[in-house]
Amino acid sequence: MFLFFFFFFLALTFNSLFCFFFYLRAGKEGQVLHRSKRGWVWNQFFVIEEYTGPDPVLVGRLHSDVDSGDGNIKYILSGEGAGTIFVIDDKTGNIHATKTLDREEQAQYTLTAQAVARDTNKPLEPPSEFIVKVQDINDNPPEFLHGPYYARVPEMSNVGTSVMQVTATDADDPTYGNSARLVYSILQGQPYFSVEPQTGIIRTALPNMDREARQEYDVVIQAKDMGGHMGGLSGTTEVKITLTDVNDNPPKFPQSVYSMTVSEDKVPGEEVGRLHAKDPDLGDNGLVNYRLIDGDGITMFELSTDSETREAVVKLKKPVDFETKRSYTLKVEGSNPHVDPQFLAWGPYKDEATIKISVEDADEPPVFVAPSYTFEVEENAPEGTLVGRVHAKDTDVANNPVRYMIPRYTDVEQFFSINSEDGMITTTRPLDREAQPWHNISVSATEIEPNLSFCVRVNIKVKDVNDNPPEFATNNEVLMCETVAPGKVIETVSAVDKDEMAHRQHFTFSLAPEVAHNHNFSLKDNRDSTASIYVLRKGFSRLTQDVYYLPIEINDNGFPAMSSTNTLTIRVCSCDSKDTILSCNVEPYVLPAGLSTGALIAILACIVILLAIVVLFVALRRQKKEPLIVFEEEDIRENIITYDDEGGGEEDTEAFDIATLQNPDGANGFLPRKDIKPELQYPIRPGIGRPAANSVDVDDFIKTRIAEADSDPTAPPYDSIQIYGYEGRGSLAGSLSSLESVTTESDLDYDYLQSWGPRFKKLADLYGTKDCSINDADDGEDS
Repeated sequence: MFLFFFFFFLALTFNSLFCFFFYLRAGKEGQVLHRSKRGWVWNQFFVIEEYTGPDPVLVGRLHSDVDSGDGNIKYILSGEGAGTIFVIDDKTGNIHATKTLDREEQAQYTLTAQAVARDTNKPLEPPSEFIVKVQDINDNPPEFLHGPYYARVPEMSNVGTSVMQVTATDADDPTYGNSARLVYSILQGQPYFSVEPQTGIIRTALPNMDREARQEYDVVIQAKDMGGHMGGLSGTTEVKITLTDVNDNPPKFPQSVYSMTVSEDKVPGEEVGRLHAKDPDLGDNGLVNYRLIDGDGITMFELSTDSETREAVVKLKKPVDFETKRSYTLKVEGSNPHVDPQFLAWGPYKDEATIKISVEDADEPPVFVAPSYTFEVEENAPEGTLVGRVHAKDTDVANNPVRYMIPRYTDVEQFFSINSEDGMITTTRPLDREAQPWHNISVSATEIEPNLSFCVRVNIKVKDVNDNPPEFATNNEVLMCETVAPGKVIETVSAVDKDEMAHRQHFTFSLAPEVAHNHNFSLKDNRDSTASIYVLRKGFSRLTQDVYYLPIEINDNGFPAMSSTNTLTIRVCSCDSKDTILSCNVEPYVLPAGLSTGALIAILACIVILLAIVVLFVALRRQKKEPLIVFEEEDIRENIITYDDEGGGEEDTEAFDIATLQNPDGANGFLPRKDIKPELQYPIRPGIGRPAANSVDVDDFIKTRIAEADSDPTAPPYDSIQIYGYEGRGSLAGSLSSLESVTTESDLDYDYLQSWGPRFKKLADLYGTKDCSINDADDGEDS
């Protein structure tokens, strides 16, 4: 209401001034004015926002100096809100606001006023623009646009440490009055934190705030306008403050003494117990390192840290023995690896604890006095020879008896045996060093009650005895030229011995007594375990003798000494002028007495193949329709001989003389076979008749030939097949075709065809009859 009267007083004042200026103009009508003055009294009005009265609010009054008050002037209003928000009385010029105005929506309005003649609407003066400003009132509270807030501050921070700054906004006019002047205060969070009233910066208010005691704080901050005075509007926000961790606490063992136990049968690496030093700090600040710093068990146990639980794990480092020592003491230290220099004065960041470990008794297997045993025994020693003794004892208090045995899998061939009561190891048969120089076995010791056992390694070395004669290092043949000169060294021989070779071992060589005085070769012992072979004469001939065997006796210096006779093979070879070997007769003179398995298999395979060929040949002969033997009642001339190859004609002088079959009269004398070249001619055995030259019995002729072949030792046991490898030129006799013989003259006499049987009757009729008819005709003519 105060503001209303204030603005009403201003309006009256402006009206008085308007009248005053109007009076001055009226009193000076006789004067000539140089320029026209403006007729409006003011150009800016004010209206308060959020007015909710029953009547429209008078904004102001427009009045022109041309208005004489007779009603002939009409006022017109245009611009922002004209006619809707602002209305004007066209007679008086009073402007009213018809609606409630909000400065936060629009702070001012620009309007245009003009005075016109009421009857003609003609403007009496130019239009004038003015502004209506909306005056602010405190109608908006402060707001925190970014709340709620979250902040972090290290624990144990000093008083006044800045945490964060909060800021509120007020929509009221900051240039008018105190509506937008804000003041901050803390409503919740005291006495731990405070806030600066003008800036909104939150700071710590208490010293030594401990995260381990309380980690989070909920703080409420208020912002109030009107400078914080009574009647002002306010807004609040929440700030959640978290204390971050610093290393302000040393590790601490909950107990000063820890008790643990370990059994004596535990192996190194097994866990004995655990302990943990507590540190309420977080992350790296709460890490604890453990180490052993003292105690009589520092060499028997070790410490490690569990990566997940961060506990100290006590582990066995060496085996413990209840019978030797029954308790151990350890001192453990736990310390922080990361220390904050700011809090070093607060004390040492480490703690100590004592661990007492008791050893428990366990029933253990027997223990051998030595971790392993090595014995020696001579080879060829008789059965029952003592090798050595092993000994084991029961370390338990009960001290039970022990029994010994050799596991069979370590001595498969059972070379050794052991006395089960005293552990004495003996041989079961003679040993051969050359077959196996070392024997590695195991011996187990077992308690009778309970059945606990333990094994130990036993290595047995077989000592060497000179029981093998020396022999040649190599068995290669010596190749010697036929033209070798007397006195030349053709070979240097050396020896080896299967017995253990020592640096002092020495071999001597000499010729065997049976060849000691030979005239071909001699031997010289070089006294360095080698010997040189010399040639005594010249004039060796490979054709006379191509191989010489030289027996050499070799002796060693062992005890007892061993000797052997080895034969050196010397082969005579042909050489050129530079003594380069050209060829040697390498065929052996004497076959070996025995055959190898491969040779026997090859011989048996050949025999099987020969038998198969014979069986096949017999089967094929049985399948022939005609028998191979020609009976006497059959005429041999009925057989037809088929040749599957073509001969070389008359030029083939190696062919079989078929004329013998065609003309038996020409078979005079002994005709040797032509498939081989016999070295000796054996006469025909007596008693075998030869057919007469004039005989035409072909069957008898063939039988005779068979008998001669059977009695001929040079004839092969197979039929000879003549192969014609070429074809000759045409025969000088011309064609022998029987088709042409009918029309040609022939001097041959075919009467003998009559005696060849009925199968040659047609040929006899064609040739023999024709010849007879011709002769008869000639005789008729002659007659």
